[in-house]
Parts: sequence; structure tokens; C-alpha cells
Amino acid sequence: MERKVAVVGAGLSGLIACKYVVSKGYKPIVFEAKSSLGGVWTKTVETTKLQTAKQLYHFTDFPWPESVPDFPDQDQVLAYIQSYARHFDLQKHIRFNTKVVSISYEGVDEEEIKAWGMWGGTGEAFSKKGKWNIAVENSDSSSEVHQVDFVILCLGRFSEVPNIPEFPPGNGPEAFQGEVIHANEYVAMDYRKAADFVKGKRVTIVGFQKFALDIAAECAAVNGKENPCTVLYKTPHWFMPDFMPWGVPLALLYLNRFAELLVQKPGQGFLLSVLSTLLSPVRWSFCKFVESHIKRKLPLEKYGIVPKHSFLEEISSCSIVTMPENFFDLADKGSIVLKKADGFRFCKEGVVANGEAEPAKSDLVLFATGFRGEQKLRDIFASRSFGELITGSPSAIVPLYRYTLTRNWH
Repeated sequence: MERKVAVVGAGLSGLIACKYVVSKGYKPIVFEAKSSLGGVWTKTVETTKLQTAKQLYHFTDFPWPESVPDFPDQDQVLAYIQSYARHFDLQKHIRFNTKVVSISYEGVDEEEIKAWGMWGGTGEAFSKKGKWNIAVENSDSSSEVHQVDFVILCLGRFSEVPNIPEFPPGNGPEAFQGEVIHANEYVAMDYRKAADFVKGKRVTIVGFQKFALDIAAECAAVNGKENPCTVLYKTPHWFMPDFMPWGVPLALLYLNRFAELLVQKPGQGFLLSVLSTLLSPVRWSFCKFVESHIKRKLPLEKYGIVPKHSFLEEISSCSIVTMPENFFDLADKGSIVLKKADGFRFCKEGVVANGEAEPAKSDLVLFATGFRGEQKLRDIFASRSFGELITGSPSAIVPLYRYTLTRNWH
């Protein structure tokens, strides 16, 4: 009997999952809500580039073209992903413009599932006790239900469910006479439409990660100092001017097996714990070496944005990104204004930072505050119990590391 496997999402993970399913002799069906494959790379700000060298961001069985630079831009990354799909003939398995609205399991009572020590009661991927029902909605608003034997979720965490801060009544966007959007809406526009949308507007951006700074640079380039872009942030971060601190490749310091020994890891054992403790001076030296390079190349002290936490904390959480090339040039010209605040509220004219009386006058407030990946994952299940098994509580039965199941998980 032919096994059917549903893959939700046609981004990087979805394509890899599809290829793997085919290699095992099963029949995949990939549901993609958008009209094209590529996941988050289908819509980005104009200046987006890969933040990791291409040598560390590639399919193991499909190398990058030699002509592509070490840090490809959005068009080059998307072309690479599309070439991968064509090379392995994956597109024939993809249902574009098909959004998964609900996933449910049929054939077994939920109470019985909760009592299982292993999936299906046996630990086998394909349970004889039930099937998965995938409810989808097509672009013409028609709906379908597909029944499959197994489901692979490749949803991605950086889309669809925006993380919007909550405000007390009367202090939120309803008090503001201008427009309020999330960065997700901004990147959904094409480059020209986005530029026209912000042109002539006083823009305030909430956030201080890569998304926020890229959009701020774009807004400032369009409007200049006549309508400066205000960046409202709570915590500064370590941004890289380049990946060659003092001429030494960052990968030589941190992306190798020796660097793994510098960090304490859960369950690493007594000897490794002692070793990482003994190597703490090396860890400290590496951090200060990189931090000194960043402060030498970027005017962090001038703008009062030197982080209080160490560079190690940033790179350990995979949060290292490059600063937009012209960001501080625009700040020097007055086209970008940096404003630190531990909180803020809306008013009629714009936003008021905590501890200040005067608002940052705005026509548009843009939240670059990330996404709620857990909620997106949880809400796709028709049963609340299934969502809670994976996420949603500290005692979740399947607390996935970066939401990934290891091959040995039962």
C-alpha cells in the first residue's frame, strides 16, 4: 500500500523533507500557501542578503554556483532554492496557493493518545490505528480535506502570526491618528510600492533587530532628514560590520569543534564541564577580541548603543547579523534617529517613550517585533490537545529543540 505523506510549507525545510520522502519510496504532497516556493525568501526588504556565508548555508547535495558571492542577495538565494527544486523534480509534488487551515487525527481517542509512551503505541512512524486529515483552502476559496499517513510541519517561525505588543486601554494603536502596520505587511509589498508607501511620512520603527534596521535604512533613504525615521528600541545588540574581526575569519573563532568546548551544554558530563570552565579565559578573550573590532568599526559609543551583554550571548543564540552598510551614514545626516526606551504608549501625534513628555511625532508606526512561532504551530491543530503536546506549556510532552525532532525520537 502506498504511503502518503503531507509536507506543510515549501521553503527550505519543506523541499528537503519532500526530497527525503521521495527517496524513501513514499508519496509526498506539499501544501504551500503562496504562489511560489522559497518560504521567507520570497518576500524581503530590498537590501536583504544572506547573513551566513554560503559555504555554511547550502544543500549538501547541491552546491552553490561558483559565480555567486559569499553573501548572496535575496534574488540569488531564491534562484538557488528554485534550482534545487527543479534539479530534483520536486515542483510536481507541490500544491501552490493551498493554505492548510486545520490538521486533525482520526481513528483514535485523544485520551488514548495521551497515554501512549510512544507514537501510535508502537513507535512506528505509520500507525495502523489512525490517519491524519489535512483541511486546506485554495486561492478560489474552495476547500478540500486530504487524508494522509504522516505529516511533516515545515511552517517556519518568521511569518503569518506577528508579535504585536499589548497596551493598556487607551494607550494602544487606537489612540493614534496615523497608520500602524507590522513589518510582515511591509515586506509583502514590492520594492517600488514599499518606497511609495513610506514616502513623505514620518516613520517610527519599533524594534532593534536586523528587520528593523534594514527597513529603517530604506525609509531614511526615501525620506531623508526632512522626514527622519525614528528607531525605538529597548535592548541594543552586537551587529557585525563584517565577518573578519581584525582580519581573522569569525568562523575560525567560533564555527569549529574547538569553539564547542568553550560553551557549557546541558548533559555534557563532568569532564567536558570542567574543560569548558578551564577554557573560560579563552572564551572571554575571543569575545573581547570581536567586541573591540565592532566598536572600532561602528560608532556604537557615539550613539550610546553598546550592548551590556557579551558577544558570546549573541552568537550562541544565532543572532549575529550585519549592520546595513549605510545605516550610520544616514544617522549622521539626521535621516535616522535612535531612541532608547523600556516602553512606550501611543498618543494622537505618535508614540511617547516612557519617562518622556513629548511624543515622537509620526505618520506611520511599524512594528518590527518578530513573530509568534509557537502560536502558529499550535493553532494549526484542530485539537487543542495536539497543540499542547508540542508547545504551549512548560510541561509539553514534546518540547522540541528549535521545533525539530531528532531521528532517534520515539
